[in-house]
Amino acid sequence: MAKFVLAGRADCPHYAKAELLADVLQRNLPDFHIHKICVHPTDWKIWLEDACASNGWTHSSSPIVWRELIDRGGKGMLIGGFNDFLEHAQGYYGITSDMKSDLMLKIAVENQQTKELCMKEEVHRHMSLRPLHIWISSALNPICYSLIPQLFTPGLFPGLPLFSLHLMDTCGSEEMLRGLKMETEDLALPQLHEVTVHSDQTQAFQEAHFIIFLDELQPICESNDEPDDKDHMVSRVAECFCCYGQLIEANARKDVRVIVAGDSFINLKCSLLIENAPSADPHNFVAMTTQLECKARTQLAQKLSVKTADMTNVIVWGNISGSYHIDLQRAKVFRYDGAIWGPDGFSQRVIEMIYDWKWLETDFMTLVHKHRATISSMTNKATAISSTNGIMSILRAWNNDASPEEVFSLGVLSTGQFGIPAGLVFSMPVSFRDGLWSVRSDVTVTDELRVKLDACADELKMERDIAARILKKDE
Repeated sequence: MAKFVLAGRADCPHYAKAELLADVLQRNLPDFHIHKICVHPTDWKIWLEDACASNGWTHSSSPIVWRELIDRGGKGMLIGGFNDFLEHAQGYYGITSDMKSDLMLKIAVENQQTKELCMKEEVHRHMSLRPLHIWISSALNPICYSLIPQLFTPGLFPGLPLFSLHLMDTCGSEEMLRGLKMETEDLALPQLHEVTVHSDQTQAFQEAHFIIFLDELQPICESNDEPDDKDHMVSRVAECFCCYGQLIEANARKDVRVIVAGDSFINLKCSLLIENAPSADPHNFVAMTTQLECKARTQLAQKLSVKTADMTNVIVWGNISGSYHIDLQRAKVFRYDGAIWGPDGFSQRVIEMIYDWKWLETDFMTLVHKHRATISSMTNKATAISSTNGIMSILRAWNNDASPEEVFSLGVLSTGQFGIPAGLVFSMPVSFRDGLWSVRSDVTVTDELRVKLDACADELKMERDIAARILKKDE
């Protein structure tokens, strides 16, 4: 069986004549098969160079014809251009072409028109897919490796959309990014439309529906003994996240939703993004407190000999990666082995079940502070699993209806609730409903709690003032 491939420029008359000859051969010879590749004139030169390079051929004109010794895609034997194909047809099959020049030109025009129409239809088909664009910044962070498969969990995003996943890391290796892309494609997920990688910011956040920031700036020490001071670290955060905010303003959708995760200056990062993306809804920018909240729940669960999942409604106030306060006024414990038992769904107030107030005021906070570092020192890895779980918890609640009774701690922009200064990104209790979060109004702020919230607010104002001073000096 003879299998030939004919490729040429869409506007080439000789390609049109070779195409007609190939059709005659296929119609009259049962064992002759032809595959045609019509290339737009603007793409022809690059296409031909790539084809010749991959097969070790030398050819510079349109059309090009080769014979495949096995099914299309296998090893090819170059026939040549139109004249070579004509001689081959005459010598092997005794068939030639007598197409006149005016017909050749007419078919060439029709070929180009048809090719352009097909390209427009392909663009329209691509646009009609309307994939959900998810961007992950600092994609080489270990968290990303455990996060990517979880993003495709059924029901996480309503409507079972197609996903375009964009992995950006401006400080990492481009080769490692390509490797991450290959691993993601190897998941063979039907919802995955495309994966792109970005080692610079030229295309950052284009058409983004969701952006997840995993950025952590590593300390740069002038000597091995002196760590970076806070002003220096804040200046680096301010420079980076002001730029990110401007890119969101320029490139992302106006209804983009942004989650800021990490270990350092989380509130400040979120605040800088909001300030530099004024067209986006500030309610769509949140700083992740979930991981810190879960650490607190773990310590309380161990104290009461229950599972972490049996602890709910723990509130974290303040600066997520700095001064914060853990509030148990609404915290509940389920399945606690105490004097009072009830049916499934029965809960008791945590504050009434823990009698060791000294432990709450001292050891409890110390354990929460050290929990992540303890895990990292034992595993020699970042706490990627718990960070991923925190991000997933926010996405599930944000995209789907969560119980109105469930309390989440989230770093959000204050508008003056609870006496917290407006304009600060501050961790406070929220609940989700119909794809939106709202601050809980049924939380009591005592005089003692007020003092702690004021201390957290003072620290956040200091960080914001440092950032503002640095940015003003750089203008």
